[in-house]
Amino acid sequence: MRRRQTRNKKDIGIKVIPIGGLNEIGKNMTLLECQDEILIIDCGMSFPDDEMFGIDIVIPDFSYLMANKEKIVGMVLTHGHEDHIGAIPYLLKNINIPVFGTRLTLGLVGNKLKEHNVIGDLRTVIPGEKFKLGKNFEVEPIRTTHSIADAVCLSVNTPAGIVFHSGDFKVDYTPVDGEPIDFSKLAELGKEGVTLMLCDSTNAVRPGFTASEKVVGQTIESIFRTAKDRIIIATFSSNVHRVQRIIENAVKVGRKVAVSGRSMENVVALAIELGYLDIPAGTLVDLRTARNIPDDKLVIITTGSQGEPMSALSRIATGDHKAIKLKKGDMVILSSTPIPGNEKTVSNVVNRLFEKGAEVIYSDIADIHVSGHACQEELKLLHSLIRPKFFMPVHGEYRHLIQHSHIAESLGLSKDNIFVLDNGDILNVKRDKAHIDRNQIEADAILVDGLGVGDVGNIVLRDRKMLSESGLIIATAAIDRFGGILVSGPEIISRGFVYVRENEALIEEAKQVVKDTIEKCLENNIKEWGSMKAKVRESLSSYIFQTTKRNPIILPIFLEV
Repeated sequence: MRRRQTRNKKDIGIKVIPIGGLNEIGKNMTLLECQDEILIIDCGMSFPDDEMFGIDIVIPDFSYLMANKEKIVGMVLTHGHEDHIGAIPYLLKNINIPVFGTRLTLGLVGNKLKEHNVIGDLRTVIPGEKFKLGKNFEVEPIRTTHSIADAVCLSVNTPAGIVFHSGDFKVDYTPVDGEPIDFSKLAELGKEGVTLMLCDSTNAVRPGFTASEKVVGQTIESIFRTAKDRIIIATFSSNVHRVQRIIENAVKVGRKVAVSGRSMENVVALAIELGYLDIPAGTLVDLRTARNIPDDKLVIITTGSQGEPMSALSRIATGDHKAIKLKKGDMVILSSTPIPGNEKTVSNVVNRLFEKGAEVIYSDIADIHVSGHACQEELKLLHSLIRPKFFMPVHGEYRHLIQHSHIAESLGLSKDNIFVLDNGDILNVKRDKAHIDRNQIEADAILVDGLGVGDVGNIVLRDRKMLSESGLIIATAAIDRFGGILVSGPEIISRGFVYVRENEALIEEAKQVVKDTIEKCLENNIKEWGSMKAKVRESLSSYIFQTTKRNPIILPIFLEV
């Protein structure tokens, strides 16, 4: 009888495939693939940049997952920030898979699924308790500290050894909830042996340590004790620890607390329900009845610390908020720092608040925000505990990934064992070796505009950019092609180019250019619509540029009579 040959365990490898989160901030999503099984870690979104006109959010490209959906054994989440859970509804609309996370994380996911009318298979995990996914993945969530409660890092045991994913983290020795990082477990992992570590790189360019959330609590307490009128404080709705600090300090100085902003109201309600917020009875009041409370006895917690145009704080600043009208002497606190790209919008809100007579405190003035991400010394600590054989920096722009690779190398890790990837790259990992695959998968940014997902591409964005820069000219005419006659027109309509009534001479000359071009086409027996429109577009564009040095979009519209 022939003995069945068994494959050497050292020969079994895994593929690590980042779909998002590399060379960018946000949109974090990583796949682990082994023997026809795929494990997904996080599924986040990012916000559009300045060139993405009209786009609401950006999500990862799910095409690889759609083509291999029968292989997916589940999704594991590290925490509940939008850049790690924001794209989940868009994936679950197409693929039904179990989603694993801690209680608060799944609570936030559940709220998002309700908004999208999506039913999800959500399964709660407990830090320190292992669970199996498929035949190849054993996952252990490990308690960590971040700017949101219930954050975990992940130890994933695979046939190729342990893959450690840090999630987003910082080392906070005095966390608000009293739950520090599980250092002993991390040390055990390092002693056991970790094949590959994927680690957050967001603050890799910053030296030193990230300050504790306790620092913010002390600053807020000092501000609250000196404030004489109403306090309005804006922060991220997901930062439950910050909200807890605000409430504690409001109670200390004898103030009631009201909440404004849909996302803040939802998160506070969820955190109370799950026991993540400890609020003394009678402290929380409805915003609609808050007007009956004296200004020196009230704190309003709101959204909009990033200057989002439709946020509660922006509406307060412009006077459009239904329930909150800014008064001279109000103290407004922005308990955050601007995300890169949001500096201008935050500055605009701050200026409007000052114009209305408010006293504004923001990051340039006081320590009212600390980062949730590890700086260089904390990254060194994690590397020293985990001691991975191979390392792949994640979560950050290219400069962050490169700096993190330098940190790992400075701690003694061979440069050959450090892999800086891009979205769509494939890292093949075995117990004793790793290399970047020559092949790639599709990992483009998918743009969401209203209900449209992925239907806005580069050509549409280019047109929107041109419209925003130079506007639109529409040239209309009625033509009898068979008779070779221009029946009526042309007419010129300008949108975002020039004001017609103040530029009548320019418009009349533009009409003449279009008329001459159409008549010339008819004389030369050019009667195909596409060719005629191209000629009109070319001649009118040339005239407009020579006259104004502008390049508006030109749209010829012909009616056949």
